[in-house]
Amino acid sequence: MNNGNSSTKTIAKLGVLAAVSIVLVALIHFPIIPTVSFLEYDPADIPILLGTFALGPGAGFALTVVVALIQGFTVSAASSWYGIVMHVIATGSYVLVAGNVYKHKKTKKGAITALALGTLAWIIVMIPANLFITPIYLEMIGGTKIPISTMLTLIPYITLFNAIKAILNSVITFLVYKKISPILHR
Repeated sequence: MNNGNSSTKTIAKLGVLAAVSIVLVALIHFPIIPTVSFLEYDPADIPILLGTFALGPGAGFALTVVVALIQGFTVSAASSWYGIVMHVIATGSYVLVAGNVYKHKKTKKGAITALALGTLAWIIVMIPANLFITPIYLEMIGGTKIPISTMLTLIPYITLFNAIKAILNSVITFLVYKKISPILHR
């Protein structure tokens, strides 16, 4: 009986975190680098990171997939399958790395290390993802093949954007986790 009750509570917590994530992306999104203004910052990953720290990397990854799907069919529908895939790759790599590090060292220093390594994973993973997946998507929507040389000129801007977004989300997560943690562990 206790396992069923615990599972129900975990699913309810994940549902609330997913809802908060969707509301955040719907309400707060803006470009941060004028050269690549199509890339917009949003704080939607913060509830996912909070869930990852509280409930583990598996729960964080599941939350990432659910949020990416809901977001991809609602508030970010214009980016179609591409937005879903890129969200799962970026945030998924982040939560798996950060979640696994934090799971083994639940201290302030462990949280900082987890967030730093998660940020690094996001940045590194998104370079090849943008080099290979983005041209496929752009060709599908525009009908023109995008040369790798064009993508290579955009990669520094995309990498900077990913670094800024991941760092901002990490800092905010670090600042609010201990305040929110008791609610998530109830």
